[in-house]
Amino acid sequence: MYPYLDELEAKSIYIMREAYNRVEPLAMLWSIGKDSNVMLWLIRKAFYGRVPFPLVQLDTEMELPEVYEFRDNLVKEWNLPLKVELCPPEEEMDQTLPPATRAAMRKTEGLKNLLRNEKYRGIIAGIRRDEQSMRAKERVFSPRTLDGTWDFKDQPAEFWDQYKTEFPDGCHVRIHPLLHWTEIDIWRYTKRENIPTVPLYFAKDGMRYRSLGEKNITFPIKSDAATIDDIIHELETTKTAERAGRAMDHEAEDSFEKLREKGYM
Repeated sequence: MYPYLDELEAKSIYIMREAYNRVEPLAMLWSIGKDSNVMLWLIRKAFYGRVPFPLVQLDTEMELPEVYEFRDNLVKEWNLPLKVELCPPEEEMDQTLPPATRAAMRKTEGLKNLLRNEKYRGIIAGIRRDEQSMRAKERVFSPRTLDGTWDFKDQPAEFWDQYKTEFPDGCHVRIHPLLHWTEIDIWRYTKRENIPTVPLYFAKDGMRYRSLGEKNITFPIKSDAATIDDIIHELETTKTAERAGRAMDHEAEDSFEKLREKGYM
């Protein structure tokens, strides 16, 4: 079923192997959400069951209990090389930002600390172009300054899967192996491969998390989708945006743009 998923998988694995071969030192961000779990699955396929670089969770200690439980079980079961990077407190964020945007900024600052301390040259992140208009402007190999600043108006061209993988000193590279996937692709692939998933995505009492984030800035939406088949059917018909439950997206028209320019994933 859905043979086009084989093409998506092959392209993502090619990008991951290219990153591993070209960029060093390298790490992968793991948010423990649906996209991130597909990316982790693909990494293990690409490298024959292992994760050959650190797997980093940027932790604000505000994830839901089900997320931490899922994380700990999978780390143990798959013997994952997890590194937890605690993010700075909200009091240290730019106080001129709206509250939810300020809370989300903690992960940006956590990533900056990670890059500063560990000197990673490349960071693999599981974003998709169809999630949000600013992410649609991304490249597969996307250069950033060391502090994470992103100039989306000045990016290298990427034609016919030819990626620019060499960048000057004074920057790091974000690698996005899922950029060409859509939300429904993620769920069709999760079903086909039987990938473990945080149960919060499945409806309970008429509500579910469609985009899973921290408990202080992300909220469930109305839904009766209690299985992956239900979710796929819902996505085939819904007009509700994927990030409808993300508080920072609704605070100001340019909140997400500000986050992305300053280094948010």
